[in-house]
Amino acid sequence: MTDYFEDHGLPLVQLKEQRRDLVVALMGRQSGPVSKEKIAEIAAIQQAIAAVEAVIVDLDAETYPVFHRRRIRQILAT
Repeated sequence: MTDYFEDHGLPLVQLKEQRRDLVVALMGRQSGPVSKEKIAEIAAIQQAIAAVEAVIVDLDAETYPVFHRRRIRQILAT
């Protein structure tokens, strides 16, 4: 079985693309420090990504319980 699971209809890809777009836009900047608002926006998107990923792990655990237990053991062993 691969490490790829469906996104269960959650906006994970869109959130990651939004984060990437914000970071790339900041990388191209030439002026001054990054504003607190931009940092807060990226942080909020990152928190949303982490939350969605946690939900996906839970949904995958319900769908693929044996694989999930095996994967947890692998993670804990490293």
